[in-house]
Amino acid sequence: MTDNHHEYPLLIAQAGPLEGQRWKIKTPMILGREKDCDIVIPLRQVSRHHSRISPGPPDGAVIEDLGSKNGTYLNGTLVGEPQPLVDGDEIQISLAQHFIYLSSDATMPLESLPLEMQKRRLRVDTGARRVWVLDIEIEPPLSASQFNLLQALYAQTGAVIPRAEIVEAVWSKAAEGVTEQALDALVRRLRDRLAEVDPNWEYIVTVRGHGLRLDNPPLMHP
Repeated sequence: MTDNHHEYPLLIAQAGPLEGQRWKIKTPMILGREKDCDIVIPLRQVSRHHSRISPGPPDGAVIEDLGSKNGTYLNGTLVGEPQPLVDGDEIQISLAQHFIYLSSDATMPLESLPLEMQKRRLRVDTGARRVWVLDIEIEPPLSASQFNLLQALYAQTGAVIPRAEIVEAVWSKAAEGVTEQALDALVRRLRDRLAEVDPNWEYIVTVRGHGLRLDNPPLMHP
């Protein structure tokens, strides 16, 4: 069989009208507003033929802007010359449609995850940016900020993480302007996404005056 998940890089749409959709990068793909594009983004600020993502050696991909009016951004930086993509890169088309790029070796099935990741109620594959709750993968994928928040807590499961450290992990260079209310709103949205699968467990615990911690006990299989 030549079309297994791990054989091709993957593009996952996040915030925007295509949220949750996925494409394997097997051949060059045009992204734009025109109907003849491989990935059609129905937004006026997107150019007719906005950008191209092509397979590139070794087993990766390259993104290039096609002279778009409002630009193509890679990890927040405007793309000029064609740029190689690496696992976890964030792509923004005209700051309107967001994508996550996953390398070919990142999209492993659940049973291929390390044993420790298989034992918990909640599991995070940081390379593939995939999340499972009670053996069920969260679909559509978490937004970039939701995933960054969860990843920060998951990396120190059980420990209380100060709010300032969480803000830095989620927003990085833009952290200075982030309000308490913005973090609280993000926490609520992430809790809601986790509760869609498992409403009976509070994974993100607020420790007043200190920060947040992830409560992620072993999953007791029957």
